[in-house]
Formats: sequence, C-alpha cells, structure tokens
Amino acid sequence: MSEPSAAAVKAALAEPVVSASSKRLLPWLVAVAFFMESLDTTILNTAVPAVSEALRVSPLAMKSVLASYTLSLAVFIPISGWMADRFGTRRVFASAIGIFTLGSFLCGISSNIHALVACRLLQGCGGAMMVPVGRLTLVRTFAKSELIRVMSFVAIPALIGPMLGPVAGGLIVGYLHWRFIFFVNIPIGLAGLLLVHMHLPDYREEATCPLDTVGMILFGSGVALLSYVLEIFGEHTLSLAEILGLLVVALALIGGYGLHALRSEFPLLQLKLFQIRTFRAAVTGGFVTRIGIGGVPFLLPLLYQVGLGFTPTQSGMLIMPQALGAMASKTVINQVLQRIGYRGMLASNTILLGILLFFSPRLAWARRSG
Repeated sequence: MSEPSAAAVKAALAEPVVSASSKRLLPWLVAVAFFMESLDTTILNTAVPAVSEALRVSPLAMKSVLASYTLSLAVFIPISGWMADRFGTRRVFASAIGIFTLGSFLCGISSNIHALVACRLLQGCGGAMMVPVGRLTLVRTFAKSELIRVMSFVAIPALIGPMLGPVAGGLIVGYLHWRFIFFVNIPIGLAGLLLVHMHLPDYREEATCPLDTVGMILFGSGVALLSYVLEIFGEHTLSLAEILGLLVVALALIGGYGLHALRSEFPLLQLKLFQIRTFRAAVTGGFVTRIGIGGVPFLLPLLYQVGLGFTPTQSGMLIMPQALGAMASKTVINQVLQRIGYRGMLASNTILLGILLFFSPRLAWARRSG
C-alpha cells in the first residue's frame, strides 16, 4: 500500500474536525437560513398596499422594493463560492446572516421608499451568500451517501417559506404593523449567529482562483441597469429616447461581459455551459417561463386588495395554495417524469401554466363582479 502524499496529508490536517453534535445541528442551522431567505421573497407581497400607503407612493411603485432584493441576489450569488473559499465558510456564513439581519432592521425603520430599496439591496446581499455557502458546507461535511437525505431535509424550509410568507405578511399587517415584517428576522438572525459560532465548520481553500472583478462590474451593472429600465418603462418619467439609450447601454454591458467571459480564464459565470444542449434548453425555457410567473406574487395581492377589496389576511390565504401546490408536486414529480418524460413534462407544464396565468385573474374578477 502506497504512502499518502504530503499534499494529501496537509489537506487532511487542514480540514476542520466536526463533532457529532455539530454535524447533527448543521442541517438545522442551514435550513433556518434557507427559511429566512425564502420567506423574505414573499412575506412583503401581501403588505404592498399598506406599505405604499404608509410611504405615500403608489402600489406599483413598490415593485422596485421587491425587485431590488432579487436583483441583489442575482448579482452577489456568483461570488459566494469564491468568498467561501477565500475567507472560510464560517466567516462568510456569519457575515451573510449578520448583513441580512442588519438589512432587515434598517428596512423596518425606513421612512421612504428610496431608503427601503437601498436596505433591501443590503438584505439581498446577505441572502445571496447564505444559500450557496450553506450548501457548500453541507457538501463538505457529509458523505455522498448522506447528501440526498440532508439536502432533502434542508429543501423543506425553502418550500415552506414562500407558503407561509403571504399569510404571515397578511397577519402582521392586519394585526400588528408592517414594520414587523422585517423585525421578525432579527431574533432568528441573532440565534443563527450564535449557532454559527458554535457549530459551523470553517472550510477554506489554501489557493483560490482570482476574482473576476471586471466580469462582476460588467454583469452586475448591466443587469442592474436593465432592471431599472424595465421598472421605469411604464412610469413615463423619462422620454422614449432616454429609455432606449439606457437600454442600449445595459445590453452593451451585458454583451461586454459575454465577450469578456469567453476570453477570461476564470469568468464570473461560465458561459461555456451553454454549449451543453440540455443546459441551454433548460435555462432558456425556464427564463421565458419565469418571466410569466415571476410577477404573480406581486400582482395577485394588488388584485385581491386594491382591485377586489380583500383584507391583507384574506389576500395571503388566497395566495397560499400556490405554494401548497408546489410542495405537493414534489411527491408525484418522479412518477410523472417516468410516465411522460422530461420533454413532455416541460412542454405540457408550460402550456398549462400559460393558460392558468391568462384565465385566473379574469375568473376572479368576473366572480367578484357577478
């Protein structure tokens, strides 16, 4: 039997020793972080009319508050793996929870929509680091034979969060104050910081590839500017020529990142993955589909409360079945895939989803009017 190499011995010694109690609590810690991040994507939706009234803006102006959080996720998620390798999983995960909790507190004390948008960006920055770094920690801690069980357990809170979000937001607005939507994250975040300090192992790499700073600037600024153009398109605050000019600049930045990524040795996002046909089809089809369903959590609360006169609590209960359906589908998706295949599943699901998006609001309005 050959002796282990010096590099292998050094790597083994560098790996942190995880106690049995820490290994047992680690999935719960990551699951709570996933729950906070997923809950915050929907909890504010049912409170949009109340928050817009308190901040003295139109309900549609609140879309920037919701979009800023997801935009921040999209910009900072790509660098989360590099951050964990460079600074260690414990430090990055703790910083992510701390930034998320601080952002939640600042959102809760915001007095105008501009401050709220800025604080949501900060909150999204923390949320972007929590999920990927949490998954990375689990992959490095558990054996391959345990990963499916652990990942399935951690995925449950990520599904429960969007289900409870609209209901929790409606109840908070109905019986407390909209600011508690953000304050509810503070005790959870403080408890998470304590558990991270006690139980999260600290993995890091001795040598890391350089951060693609140029790619991050091009991609982040391009996506941010494109989101801003789409946001102000219907507000008529800028002329058509100005909007087209900003759109050209945004597309040029994104196109510049594409050229940069093809030439860079360590790009921020690996565009060569699109050479894989199944990956290209999945991402393209998913992008088109999510354009349709992405606005549903924002538009339905407005329809129910502003258009149909329901209370925030009623609005939250009416949105809850969507998350229940998503959870229920997890139990039958394997059987459906075996029967009709991936292509049949994706095609039929996309068509059915389009039909439901088209007819559901019209049926709700017709029933209310009738």
